[in-house]
Amino acid sequence: MASNTVEALIGGVVLAAAGGFLVYAANTAEIGGVGSGYELVAQFRKAEGLSPGGDVRISGVKVGSVSTMTLDPKSYRAVVTLAIREGVQIPEDTAARITSSSLLGDNYIALDPGGSEFMLEPGQEIDYTQDSVNLMDLVGKFIHGSDE
Repeated sequence: MASNTVEALIGGVVLAAAGGFLVYAANTAEIGGVGSGYELVAQFRKAEGLSPGGDVRISGVKVGSVSTMTLDPKSYRAVVTLAIREGVQIPEDTAARITSSSLLGDNYIALDPGGSEFMLEPGQEIDYTQDSVNLMDLVGKFIHGSDE
């Protein structure tokens, strides 16, 4: 009988610890976007490896996420909508580039703020963009020595 009581007590402790981890994860995760932030738009010729929900970072700090990706039927460019956290102001001459956190990691958008004193308003477009780099293309160029 004492053995069953000890097992039940240990099970309760494990469940309490798991519940604590779930509460912590729910409080620190940004589930559902940026809440009361605002949206900006950026267009890229190639947006490989980027997906909705991906990070938007400034100096390595997450300031938002990718909310949607669509194709412009006229220019055939990827139109990416960025949800930026409230309180983060983005200068109008900011550059957006698609980069990778590691060789096998997901791509994210890195914003490189400019020096303008004028800030982008909700719904405006980031004019300066740099497309994603395909690692296999780089390896092929290195192996074949082509400068295409």
